[in-house]
Amino acid sequence: MQVPFIDLKAPYKAQKEEIDSALQDILTNTAFIGGPRITAFEQNFASYIGTSSCVAVSNGTEALFATLKVLGIGCGDEVIVPANTFIATAEAVSLCGATPVFVDPSPSDYQIDVALIKRSITAKTRALLPVHLFGHPADMPAILEVARAENLFVIEDAAQAHGARIGNRTVGTYGLAACYSFYPAKNLGAFGDAGAVVTSHPDLEEQLRVFINHGRHPEYGHAVIGTNARMVALQAIVLDLKLRNLAEANEKRRQNAATYNELFAASSVADRIVTPPEREGVTPVYHLYVIQTERRDELRAFLGENGIGAGIHYDQAVPYTRAYEHLGYKPEDCPVAYRLQDRILSLPMFPELTREQMEYVVTTVEKFFS
Repeated sequence: MQVPFIDLKAPYKAQKEEIDSALQDILTNTAFIGGPRITAFEQNFASYIGTSSCVAVSNGTEALFATLKVLGIGCGDEVIVPANTFIATAEAVSLCGATPVFVDPSPSDYQIDVALIKRSITAKTRALLPVHLFGHPADMPAILEVARAENLFVIEDAAQAHGARIGNRTVGTYGLAACYSFYPAKNLGAFGDAGAVVTSHPDLEEQLRVFINHGRHPEYGHAVIGTNARMVALQAIVLDLKLRNLAEANEKRRQNAATYNELFAASSVADRIVTPPEREGVTPVYHLYVIQTERRDELRAFLGENGIGAGIHYDQAVPYTRAYEHLGYKPEDCPVAYRLQDRILSLPMFPELTREQMEYVVTTVEKFFS
């Protein structure tokens, strides 16, 4: 049996007629940049998240960079980020000229440890940049409490958490702004790179729209030095159509995660595998289903030999990458992230995954350990 890590063809096939028709309309009318398609997606995505506005951008990294930049974060400033995240989180801070300060995750749920955030704040700290890693919400109420006490900006990196909730509140509505990636493999994926910033602060929205369009203001011409980070209309069409099915797709991911948990709990490897933790009161969307095992690399190779795709997210915690070795982080500085980088393994996870496929994954894991 073949079990791919992700299936990008299935969601396209489910909406092929709609998507093809909409794309043909773009080609016929040559409406490639801006226009009503972008506006429609922005309005619909903002409504889905629960903010007053959405600014569509070219990718998730630009969403982070633009938000930090318009908030005035730059040289001499520090921004607190998780040690275990995709490098883009820290990269955006560095591109502004600021310094990312890495904070270890809680060993219980992979999310940034709020207690350690407090210890990492200095006179140079300007912002907190929590990540809802793997589709699981960070502890935003506690993070906001810290931010208010220290007068810090909070920007949510929600690139992996489209639709995740804490209680009845969707992540992306807690911070001053939240940044999303629509990379094809995301829960809401485009046909290439795309991203967005959501916010309920009109002044921030206006500044973002100016900055991502070469600093061009509708009244004052090129008012600031900006960048070119606009989303193309083709991606907005695809995202708007796929947004209609996102809630259902996220629920299927949750059901698949529950099935994995059930199968592993009843398996012979229940004591050899750590399944993903889920905090009480939250609704993750399982962008990834990440287990832990001491024999990660061997298991991944064995799964591949048996037709099962698996990934590693991520094989190096960001402070221990070559890109950030100049900051001098040692293993004891972020011990949880340092340990996790050799233990975590992402198993196949997508809405169309079948129980039969998941049973095959679990029995193959059992076979490996036997």
